[in-house]
Amino acid sequence: MVVTGGSRGIGAAVALKAAAAGYAVLVNYAGNAAAAGSVVERIRQAGGTADSVRGDVGSEADVEAIFAAADAMGPLSALINNAGVFDQPSLLADMTAERLERTFRINILGSFLCARAAARRMAQSRGGQGGSIVNLTSAAAKLGAGGENIDYAASKGAIDTFTIGLARELAADGVRVTAVRPGIIDTDIHASGGRPDRVAQMTPNLPMRRPGTADEVAEAILWLVSDSASYSTGTILDVSGGRAILP
Repeated sequence: MVVTGGSRGIGAAVALKAAAAGYAVLVNYAGNAAAAGSVVERIRQAGGTADSVRGDVGSEADVEAIFAAADAMGPLSALINNAGVFDQPSLLADMTAERLERTFRINILGSFLCARAAARRMAQSRGGQGGSIVNLTSAAAKLGAGGENIDYAASKGAIDTFTIGLARELAADGVRVTAVRPGIIDTDIHASGGRPDRVAQMTPNLPMRRPGTADEVAEAILWLVSDSASYSTGTILDVSGGRAILP
């Protein structure tokens, strides 16, 4: 299994649970080698198999290097398209083209490039053994995030559409494509977007009156890649505590 953005938050939780379930896990990271190394070490200490590789998913060359490292670990059976960026709150009128380019390059192009690499390896028509791709979208894709992070929401809306289209494209090729749509999850992505107090501020307005955890999202992802979800493809599973329910 390749887990992009696997050094922290949801990605790290997925890597740990996947290794416990028997996967050899490749942890991709963009910059924090120590955090990725910590995840790998925890897996190895528990008797699992893991390695880490640096790479920007928005770079075609880096993506090829990531999957070459995965090839060295054995046949690919799962990709978790988790890497993404979340910027500071802003109105669209004040957003720079550089911000928009970065958000779409990593969140959209990165998911496409990684899924392409996975499809080339897993599709039965190309000599693969089948497999599963799980994309990470967001409740923001349904809510729009106007006045805050409309660029992030739009990038995740693209991932919703991508999931459905790729699921149809690969359904007869032994590859299932699904997505998880988290809501407010208590990870450090909020701090990286300049809002370290966002979870606490949002909690009173959440339907369940609490944020979700990375482990709760990881459990949903591991179910989607498992044989228990063998007849599910094109599915987008809300793990949002009711936040993504529209009137």
